Amino acid sequence: MSAGRYTYLGPEGTFTEAALRTLPEAATRELVPMVSVPAALDAVRDGTAEGALVPIENSVEGGITTTLDELAFGRPLVIHREVLLPIAFALLVRPGTGLTGVKTVTGHPAAQAQVRQWLSRHLPGAVWESAASNADGARLVQEGRYDGAFAGEFAAAVYGLEPLATGIHDASNAATRFVLVGRPARPAAPTGADKTSAVFWPRDDHPGALLDLLQEFAVRGVNLTRIESRPTGQGLGRYCFSVDAEGHLTDRRVGETLMGLHRRCLKVRFLGSYPRADGAAPKVARGTGDEEFAEAADWLTRMLDGPG
Repeated sequence: MSAGRYTYLGPEGTFTEAALRTLPEAATRELVPMVSVPAALDAVRDGTAEGALVPIENSVEGGITTTLDELAFGRPLVIHREVLLPIAFALLVRPGTGLTGVKTVTGHPAAQAQVRQWLSRHLPGAVWESAASNADGARLVQEGRYDGAFAGEFAAAVYGLEPLATGIHDASNAATRFVLVGRPARPAAPTGADKTSAVFWPRDDHPGALLDLLQEFAVRGVNLTRIESRPTGQGLGRYCFSVDAEGHLTDRRVGETLMGLHRRCLKVRFLGSYPRADGAAPKVARGTGDEEFAEAADWLTRMLDGPG
């Protein structure tokens, strides 16, 4: 049964688990760590979990490609919530290990870009090997396979390690965005501070093809907060585009934008409308609000009815 169970990118002690525990509903669910993002999402697809929390975007490295591709090409799922988590790392070591004893370090590949400068200053000779997650790196240090792991300080107690250094980050405002994903369902009611995610596949390749499709957003005043291209696997130069946009599917400007993409694209996959984690309401340009769309539709109806 899926009711009451959330999966997440494990093992225990990951930033994903920390992000999941910020959700009020997590206190009433069984939280199950999984070995990978695909495994966490497949549990939802197979009905053994109600939802899965997975990382989708990092402020330093950009999109998490595994998650983006799973949502674009895997069996359909939709985003129900998002969580923003500030990220700072600790260098976790076995008790008694000093800085001079750290010759090999590990962590998730996304972590490497966020601690590279610190490494060059403090451990210039250390060899980096990537792990499936930061917490998995901590587990590998516990087993003696590496000397140190870059992970959340909270993972130290889970794996019997000590933080040799804390507050490590090359970018002071580093944050990771996570999404709570579930099976396709009717979007939650709009809150006034929402985000809509989708993937679209251009019908063909020609000069200005992407510009033509982006105009669907521009002419309706829909602001994009993220756009990334992903290869479709159908040959070099064949891409789809994953986007996040301000607004909710029920907003006329957003709904008509997706209808425009549907008319012009080979395929559009709707990934959900959900509340923004930062609570920021969009700035609705003049002429693009729901009332103005409705007034324009009424005007057209009067024109079709003729004078009377």
